[in-house]
Amino acid sequence: MLRSQKEIVIAELVERLRSTQTLIVADYRGLTMKQLDALRSRLLEHGAKFSVVKNTLTRRAAEAAGADQLLALLEGPTAIAFLEAGGDPVAVAKALQEAARTTRVLALRGGILEGKTISDEDVRNLATLPTVEVLQAQLVGAIAGPLTTVVGLFAAPMRDLVGVLDARINQLQEQGQEA
Repeated sequence: MLRSQKEIVIAELVERLRSTQTLIVADYRGLTMKQLDALRSRLLEHGAKFSVVKNTLTRRAAEAAGADQLLALLEGPTAIAFLEAGGDPVAVAKALQEAARTTRVLALRGGILEGKTISDEDVRNLATLPTVEVLQAQLVGAIAGPLTTVVGLFAAPMRDLVGVLDARINQLQEQGQEA
């Protein structure tokens, strides 16, 4: 690779590192190109770009971007899943964990979650969480349940009053027919 090409790659990595708050690092050694492409496609669906990067270039980019916590994760063949804005870190962690489990080759090393360093164990724990959509649905359910109860409590006296009035009307109509 020419020096000018390396500088372009470093500049792109610096830009990605500065714009990305969350990334997950993995050792891809042993993955076939077919498996790597399938994993890239799956991660793109969840808002992450999976890039195989040279450690020397990544080190230089991390130092330039001020992402020093990434340096400890750069040992051996490295691939990084960069989450884009709006990406789902839980879904990305699940996809990587699934790939690690099925291929038995991919090894998670850790990453950076919202600017804080996480270990490989943290990535596995992240993969056990429900997705953002499920968490949002659970939150809506937790809010809507009590609100429904409150509406029912406010509506109950009115419903009871209507029932009493309806019963009295029926009683008066029955008395009127007998007289």
